[in-house]
Amino acid sequence: MEKLIGAAVVGQSGGPTSAINATLAGVIRGAFPEKGKTITALYGMRNGIEGLISKNLVDLFERFKGSECEREQMLSELEHTPAAALGSCRKKLPVPEKDDQFYKSLIDVFKEYNIRYFFYIGGNDSMDTVAKLSAYLKNSDYDMRVIGLPKTIDNDLPGTDHTPGFGSAAKFIAATMQEIIRDCAVYTIPAVTIVEIMGRDAGWLTASAALPRIICGVAPDFVYLPERSFDMEKFLIDVKSELAKKPNVVIAVSEGLRFADGKYVGEGTQSGVVDVFGHKYLAGTGKALEHTVKREIGCKVRSIELNLPQRCAAHITSLTDLTESAEVGQFGFNAAIEGNTGSIISIIRNNDSKYSVSYKVLDISEAANKTRHVPDEFINERGNNVTDECLEYIKPLILGEPNIRYEGGIPYNFVI
Repeated sequence: MEKLIGAAVVGQSGGPTSAINATLAGVIRGAFPEKGKTITALYGMRNGIEGLISKNLVDLFERFKGSECEREQMLSELEHTPAAALGSCRKKLPVPEKDDQFYKSLIDVFKEYNIRYFFYIGGNDSMDTVAKLSAYLKNSDYDMRVIGLPKTIDNDLPGTDHTPGFGSAAKFIAATMQEIIRDCAVYTIPAVTIVEIMGRDAGWLTASAALPRIICGVAPDFVYLPERSFDMEKFLIDVKSELAKKPNVVIAVSEGLRFADGKYVGEGTQSGVVDVFGHKYLAGTGKALEHTVKREIGCKVRSIELNLPQRCAAHITSLTDLTESAEVGQFGFNAAIEGNTGSIISIIRNNDSKYSVSYKVLDISEAANKTRHVPDEFINERGNNVTDECLEYIKPLILGEPNIRYEGGIPYNFVI
């Protein structure tokens, strides 16, 4: 294929993760060998597509200049830095057929900077941006390549075995749950502890709370995922039954738990505000269940919301996750150079006795605006826990400890 010569731009979108910057590092690492050949400049969008629209771009070739050794040191520090180093956004692009002027203005920016390569690191909603931009460019005379690079702690993108960012979040949740369970076990007073974990529509993160069960033999007594309708009566029966056996009951629940009628369990404690994609801001499931247990059972009860540390706890990231996240970025960059566009990079788990992965290019339509749920075979019959098969699937993704640089006793963070 004839080489497409021009600038490249990369951005980050949606909720950040502790591994999203590793994917950015992979793109940068892939671009430098092409500097002055295929790639004339490498720009970073500040705050995702919003930065592109406002021309708020940073010269990444300039930021990472120096010897190869110096650059690799900076990229390593970037990989171990949580959150989105370029900033993020949650902007929903209009449907191309309904707002031709918006896309013409984007093309004008691309032309102004001679941008021929567009890389977007994000989850479900971010892939919607990749899909819409790709669709518009098909009918445009401007030659350009657009690649989606997956990331989401929710692990809910279809077409890939798992998503970059999930392994590190799962590792934090599993470790934190083990610590909570051991802390709760020191008393003999009957008590219930409810731990609320992120996950609007898919329960992968909540499932990871049970990982210690196959590692060290401790785990939450119950695990409730959004894949199953939540039944309050059955929940109270579960809790009472377990309290009859032992004084300390620990429960993991997804923030996205819904009743059979579709209402969120925590709806009474939520603001009702929605984002630009129509998603309600969730939280409060644990608190709602805490109030119910207190009212119906009367024992000591507390709820814990793990909240943002699930996606920014860079001190306990998975080396496997960081390595794969960086490889996704570099593979995606090379795929674009080879001529791919309108695509997302997929992680394929190889059928080896020892865990390993490979990567491939998928059409963006296989991932955009779709959700990958925890399969039925990973959930027990009563719907109040996950199977060992589920945990064996997750376990390889949390393995390995990166060599983190500390400064003044805390992890060092790289700033672009």
